[in-house]
Amino acid sequence: MKLYEYQSKALLKKATLPVPASIHVSKASDVPAALKQTGIKTGVVKAQAFTGGRGKAGGVKFFRSVDEAKSIASEMIGMKLVTKQTGPEGVTVNSVLLEEASNIEREFYMALLLDRSKVNPVIMISPDGGMEIEVVAEKTPERILRLYPEIGQPLSDKLKKEGADFLGLTGENEKQFGEILQKLYGVYTEYDASLLEINPLVLAKDKGLAILDCKFDIDDNAVFRQAESGGNPNAEKTEAEIEASSYGLNYISLQGNIGCMVNGAGLAMATMDSIKYYGGEPANFLDVGGSASEEAVAKAFEIITSDAKVECILVNIFGGIMQCDTIAHGIIAGVKKSELKLPLVVRLEGTNVEIGKKIIQESGLNIISATDLDDGAKKAVSVISKNK
Repeated sequence: MKLYEYQSKALLKKATLPVPASIHVSKASDVPAALKQTGIKTGVVKAQAFTGGRGKAGGVKFFRSVDEAKSIASEMIGMKLVTKQTGPEGVTVNSVLLEEASNIEREFYMALLLDRSKVNPVIMISPDGGMEIEVVAEKTPERILRLYPEIGQPLSDKLKKEGADFLGLTGENEKQFGEILQKLYGVYTEYDASLLEINPLVLAKDKGLAILDCKFDIDDNAVFRQAESGGNPNAEKTEAEIEASSYGLNYISLQGNIGCMVNGAGLAMATMDSIKYYGGEPANFLDVGGSASEEAVAKAFEIITSDAKVECILVNIFGGIMQCDTIAHGIIAGVKKSELKLPLVVRLEGTNVEIGKKIIQESGLNIISATDLDDGAKKAVSVISKNK
């Protein structure tokens, strides 16, 4: 679950971390009253959207007066923000954050996340704040320091000093950095974060260190106990994705025309890759999981067919825990309920595969059988090519 910047900063402020004065608005008409309430005279209008690179895309702009702030907010709210991360379709900006300006002397990068290879949280630090960390990692990897805190313990003075030294911070700035790092680590653990990224952490003239921007992701498996974080687990999801999750299905809509129904994330990725390899485009990622019911499989079918872009459906099931006869009954129920007119390619393998194939064969439905993944992908792409 992702948090918007204004939600992230509310949690950081609650933890007494240094964040600039700011206020969140969803209407341009509210800007004058909001600025008066906070006492902000000059600052920035920041689009609230789940994407990096907002500044380059026009989602962060300076203002020097109330009228200018209102004008910028009016242009920004409702706009489509297109960045490298959103793709050409972009994301809609529904609100903005009005934040006081900072007199920046230096910018740093910090992030707390999980290093799966070490089964341990890692703190990443770089003196190159304000830049994309991927670019820093590629071109100057020596400018990234990785620190590994001891799980369940406060951060050691040695670790905090190592981080401060790497950034060239001394005296009061070094002391403040250690306090910020400790508090950030506390927020990271308290809110079950999968990512807490500060970019940039700035050294402001005469004001010490401050957190200017924050990306905050909460582990989806911990959402049930993080209701007070302010985040909405469905904020980024379409209606179809929300409906799918209520049935225990993992569904993400894509831009192609071949619908996919698969069990297992790895097999789903392989299926999409195979479709691409043979010249097709997957319309979705849909993993029914290892224990979906017949009802859930039928619902998955219904969700796929609700996408108007879909011209063919490829079902690729390897039955382990998920048995092929359950999938077969679900396919038949889904086809009948949706009155499917689209070509349907089905590949079944694994537990109860012969029973599953027999159920489909005796259904009387026009289903194209595939022997393996390669065969299924080729047939799905071929069907669409023949229909054009």
